[in-house]
This record gives sequence, structure tokens and C-alpha cells, in this order.
Amino acid sequence: MKRYKCKVCNYIYDPEVGEPRTGTPPGTAFEDLPDDWTCPKCGAGKFRFIAI
Repeated sequence: MKRYKCKVCNYIYDPEVGEPRTGTPPGTAFEDLPDDWTCPKCGAGKFRFIAI
């Protein structure tokens, strides 16, 4: 699974870990996150992320 980096704050979303702060369980692909999902660190929208 690809990881994604926020272009605003450099937060890394790792699908193997998920995101406990937003209730996103491990194994959730970035593409499967809701369209209104935002960066838990800075609040940027999904469109601000790039695959790394």
C-alpha cells in the first residue's frame, strides 16, 4: 500500500497503520478514506496529499 504525504505540513498517512485520531483502522487505503477526510495534523483536504 502506498503512503501519502500532506503537502502542507508533511504529515504521512500510512494505510498499514491507519489514523487513530480520526478513527481510521489499520488497512484502510487512502483511496477508501471519505472525500471529506482531512489531515489530522493541519486540517488540509485529501487533494493536498501526494503519493510517496
